[in-house]
Amino acid sequence: MKRLVVIMMVTFSIVACKNEPKVEYALLSGKIVNPKGQSAVIYKGQNKVAELNVAADGTFADTLTIETGYYTFVHGRENASIYLAQGNDLTMSLNTAKFDESITYVGNGAENNNYLVKKYLVDEKESGDFVAVYTMEENDFIAKLNAIKDAKKKVFDEATNLSDEFKELEKKNLEFEHLLNLQNYPSYHEYYAKKDGFEASKDLMEPLASIDYNNAEYYDELSNYRRLVQNHYANKIRESEAPSKVFDEVLANGFPKLKEDLSKMLNYEISPNNEYNEAYYKGLLAMSTDEAFKAKLTKKYEKVKLLAKGMPSPAFIDYENHKGGTMSLEDLRGKYVYVDVWATWCGPCKREIPYLKEVEQKYHEKNIAFVSTSIDKSKDHNVWVEMVNDKQLGGIQLFADNDWNSKFVTDYAIEGIPRFLLIDPEGQIVTADAPRPSDPKLIKMFEELKL
Repeated sequence: MKRLVVIMMVTFSIVACKNEPKVEYALLSGKIVNPKGQSAVIYKGQNKVAELNVAADGTFADTLTIETGYYTFVHGRENASIYLAQGNDLTMSLNTAKFDESITYVGNGAENNNYLVKKYLVDEKESGDFVAVYTMEENDFIAKLNAIKDAKKKVFDEATNLSDEFKELEKKNLEFEHLLNLQNYPSYHEYYAKKDGFEASKDLMEPLASIDYNNAEYYDELSNYRRLVQNHYANKIRESEAPSKVFDEVLANGFPKLKEDLSKMLNYEISPNNEYNEAYYKGLLAMSTDEAFKAKLTKKYEKVKLLAKGMPSPAFIDYENHKGGTMSLEDLRGKYVYVDVWATWCGPCKREIPYLKEVEQKYHEKNIAFVSTSIDKSKDHNVWVEMVNDKQLGGIQLFADNDWNSKFVTDYAIEGIPRFLLIDPEGQIVTADAPRPSDPKLIKMFEELKL
């Protein structure tokens, strides 16, 4: 009888072990000194995983149903990378006065995340001025990139008590991060060094040739790999004279998440100046399974077709003029009209102001009107008035009737600013996406039009 009882106890023990629920969550708590609002958000890529309530004293706590991996913790306008594993019980502390420098962790999973904090600070110190790095010539750039890589590897090698799973992922992540910086060099250098048509040497870009761009597991787990893959296919499509063939390649060989992400990412490529709009439209439509997105894409594509060179321009009517009264596009008939769509909160817009002033001065006596149209919200009307005065903005300064929802803005399919338009004296579109004032191509265009 005793033997039977022992067997039954062992059997029960085995069954109990088998039936023990798997832990599929992590506990995350903490305190934020000087909190900026009543919430913090956890993202996986671009997907919101959880919104944490932040109490008046800055404390928060939640149970997160997650898959083990990298996430992003967002509070106010700041964010930090965080690694969450099933079974973690992690406590986070930070002060928004010095967000990145103040983050610390204790508890199960702390070592992985304290390493991430240190890595970020070392990266920030070693990288220095982002623009200066990408303005460097190739030899200096690769030397700088290698120095950054070595500094981060040192932090990794000196870290203790990292989990085995995290260590394996982070080794790959560091390598892909280095390759991503390398991949970005040609386009960033062209822009920041102002070298139109710049191409990097084959030797510099050689490390990118051996990457496997079709690893669905890495794509899900590693944001640097995900961006590498997205950039690879996006660049391949942009640079091709037959983009439909590249779309066919992705459709045939790409995994579902890649196709869905690319369809959203390349949506912005459908624009008035893209001669391959039809190929993009059909390709993106085929890659996406999101019916709402496809309906929106179709609406945009039909609108963009109406913005080709020589088509009648959409019109603005009775926009408030900073100098008094109102103005409509029709009031400027007989002149070329260069329209700057901007807002007082837009950093890139404000960076164009000195260049726009120079162009306005250069063509002051020519047959062209320079119109700056603010799409600030009504509540910021006074901010617009004051900025026009403070910065002594020239040209014709107008205030749109309904910010982003103004008919003129939506008819021009404007999804980002600054955006520049050029309309001819007959009210027809010259280009619905004109060069910025800082771009030498603008003066070249004006010269070709014999302004």
